[in-house]
Amino acid sequence: MTFHSIKLSLAAALLGATALTGAQAADLPSTKLAPIAPVLTQWSPWMIRGRALFVVPQEKASLNIGGAPVIGGKVDISNSVVPELDITYFFTKNIAAELILGVTPHNVKGAGSLAGARIGSAWLLPPTLMLQYHFTDLGAFKPYVGAGVNYTVFFNEKAKGGFTDFDLKDSFGFALQAGFDYMIDRHWGFNFDVKKLFLEPKVKVNNGLVAGKVKIDPWLIAAGVTYRF
Repeated sequence: MTFHSIKLSLAAALLGATALTGAQAADLPSTKLAPIAPVLTQWSPWMIRGRALFVVPQEKASLNIGGAPVIGGKVDISNSVVPELDITYFFTKNIAAELILGVTPHNVKGAGSLAGARIGSAWLLPPTLMLQYHFTDLGAFKPYVGAGVNYTVFFNEKAKGGFTDFDLKDSFGFALQAGFDYMIDRHWGFNFDVKKLFLEPKVKVNNGLVAGKVKIDPWLIAAGVTYRF
């Protein structure tokens, strides 16, 4: 074999080895990483709150006895502290509806020219539906305002002080609201809330011997815990 033949053989071998290496490399899986998609937080429209509710009536009465107005006749309705639950549904990140649920007990007694007269007691079930606007550009601090409608059911009414009958008529009212949530994390937060109800039910005592209207108009002041789903 001549020197020229040896050179041609070596060149052919090198070309074959190069081709084989390229083919094997093409068969290996690619080590290039695919781009990682961003993780999106799922938005939930539901939120609930558990609160302690302080009910402060701003009472005023217009009463008559046997059809004659009671001059200077007033009533005094006791304050109450009760637990309260509300459920909120967000239509958007700013617009929500809130349903407030709770029951409150109250005692009613005379004031003014009726001072000293015990009249009765009653429980109130005042479910209230609010339409709210939530401000969302203040970080963990999330204030809101709302307006809505209330329907108060009076039950377990009991006459006192020698009266034999005490009746408050179920009635509609309007409500205004302002409050805020302060969120600790995505789910948990603290809440403070103030509502004003405008409520004026009819009242009858002793089957209508004493009758009229009682403007209750309570302030509802609440604080508690928020949970966002």
